Amino acid sequence: MHRNREITRIKREEIKRLKDYLTVLQQRLERYLSYGSGPKRFPLVDVLQYALEFASSKPVCTSPVDDIDASSPPSGSIPSQTLPSTTEQQGAPSSELPSTSPSSVAAISSRSVIHKPFTQSRIPPDLPMHPAPRHITEEELSVLESCLHRWRTEIENDTRDLQESISRIHRTIELMYSDKSMIQVPYRLHAVLVHEGQANAGHYWAYIFDHRESRWMKYNDIAVTKSSWEELVRDSFGGYRNASAYCLMYINDKAQFLIQEEFNKETGQPLVGIETLPPDLRDFVEEDNQRFEKELEEWDAQLAQKALQEKLLASQKLREPETSVTTAQAAGDPEYLEQPSRSDFSKHLKEETIRVITKASHEHEDKSPETILQSAIKLEYARLVKLAQEDTPPETDYRLHHVVVYFIQNQAPKKIIEKTLLEQFGDRNLSFDERCHNIMKVAQAKLEMIKPEEVNLEEYEEWHQDYRKFRETTMYLIIGLENFQRESYIDSLLFLICAYQNNKELLSKGLYRGHDEELISHYRRECLLKLNEQAAELFESGEDREVNNGLIIMNEFIVPFLPLLLVDEMEEKDILAVEDMRNRWCSYLGQEMESHLQEKLTDFLPKLLDCSMEIKSFHEPPKLPSYSTHELCERFARIMLSLSRTPADGR
Repeated sequence: MHRNREITRIKREEIKRLKDYLTVLQQRLERYLSYGSGPKRFPLVDVLQYALEFASSKPVCTSPVDDIDASSPPSGSIPSQTLPSTTEQQGAPSSELPSTSPSSVAAISSRSVIHKPFTQSRIPPDLPMHPAPRHITEEELSVLESCLHRWRTEIENDTRDLQESISRIHRTIELMYSDKSMIQVPYRLHAVLVHEGQANAGHYWAYIFDHRESRWMKYNDIAVTKSSWEELVRDSFGGYRNASAYCLMYINDKAQFLIQEEFNKETGQPLVGIETLPPDLRDFVEEDNQRFEKELEEWDAQLAQKALQEKLLASQKLREPETSVTTAQAAGDPEYLEQPSRSDFSKHLKEETIRVITKASHEHEDKSPETILQSAIKLEYARLVKLAQEDTPPETDYRLHHVVVYFIQNQAPKKIIEKTLLEQFGDRNLSFDERCHNIMKVAQAKLEMIKPEEVNLEEYEEWHQDYRKFRETTMYLIIGLENFQRESYIDSLLFLICAYQNNKELLSKGLYRGHDEELISHYRRECLLKLNEQAAELFESGEDREVNNGLIIMNEFIVPFLPLLLVDEMEEKDILAVEDMRNRWCSYLGQEMESHLQEKLTDFLPKLLDCSMEIKSFHEPPKLPSYSTHELCERFARIMLSLSRTPADGR
């Protein structure tokens, strides 16, 4: 490439000149192919051909009235299919067409004489049937045909010459770099340096091809990961992220020493890393690495101690506005425990079960407990199907009222629904009611008779596990939205992220397995924007304590969770929110500030702009309080009614 740089420059200039000339030729050819001054344009060759055909046409004059008279049948035998066309000439609607009886035909004939069809729109008898010159002499025709033939031949030749010239230029451009003198040294792409961010700030990472493994490797700070050509191209051309290929490195494909590995003469294994260095340089690097590792340990210890102190200060400051609210709720909040399992019988469900059994008993007073159980199950199933099919407002979700409603909406197998209903009527809490005791015994007996091959126990447990996860997701969502309304954005963010992740897993199995993904995504995004605004305001204050608190918020709660918004590139609102947060902090680069603030900002920005971070996961998600079905439904309805805006409003 270096050797051919002068030849390449000359050829580029030649290509530019050829392309300019090519544009001129294409414009000239276009004038031949789209000829005319009006909105409609045609090839000039066709225009001349049409003119030649017109000039050569002979007029054939035939009166349309004569044609009609000659082709019409005798009087009294008018076929019925001719009536519609006559009626159309008279403008009569199709609903008023007369019948085809002889008397009707005679009446039509008489009316035709009275209204005199064709008197207002009669075609002149001498009008030619086809367009043709009316008056032209043989001499004029001969001269005109001669001119048109000659012009058409000239235009065809000009058009062909232009097309051949254009083809030659295209071929010349394609073969411009095929010169033998320029292909003596084959080269291949070896590395790509990618830059992300703005001109005065950003982040770099590199892709280097591993010739031994025949794959691309991504070098990003201390992380070296496997990559692919598709990822390299995607990062090189930006996409939703502000990244682009900054530098391309090529190597001589013939210089095998650049890509061949060195091998240990004793073991025969390839030398990697520090082993490829000469002995003296290897000793120097090892000593330097040891010193560096010691410095890192000391630095990490200092940072850990400093971060702990800053977190305590930030936590104290952020919790101050919430102290009164937390104190007021402390007395009424239940202890944080696991939610009830499906065997736990809520008071509301027990009352509903007793009501159904009582109703079935009245309908079958003289029947056995087994008959009453079957009738009660049918009544309960019909009630739940009705709830599952009912259109409800956002604040009402019958899936939270009963597990079978959830199963019906998600098309669970019939055997699983039947066993779940049997468990409802076989619950031991019904033994305390005399009306239900025998029914409970029959239901328990039926449950014991179910064979493993009749109901897949793993599938049964999986469905109930999904329902428990749905209830947990609902509670995460409720607590997250309640904290959001109290402007406790840190607590809100943690619960909303858990709600979003759980809900996404549920929705991957079915449309009605979870809640509205857009709703959770909206408030998760708003929470991050609110926290970003708080952190930016603290940074703008300029006070060391406030600045540190703002950066703690960013490092602990914003930066780790930004990748969650960038996972799905189809979520444009999330992408825009990330760009807004980054732009807010990048805008400080152009402002005057103290040197220590500038230093902190410079250290922080690469973390904010780095898109390659791993998504942060919770080692232990926030614990949920114990709750009953009634409390869950009530809090869900209350929070959904109190929402002042929806995701459709936009940011």
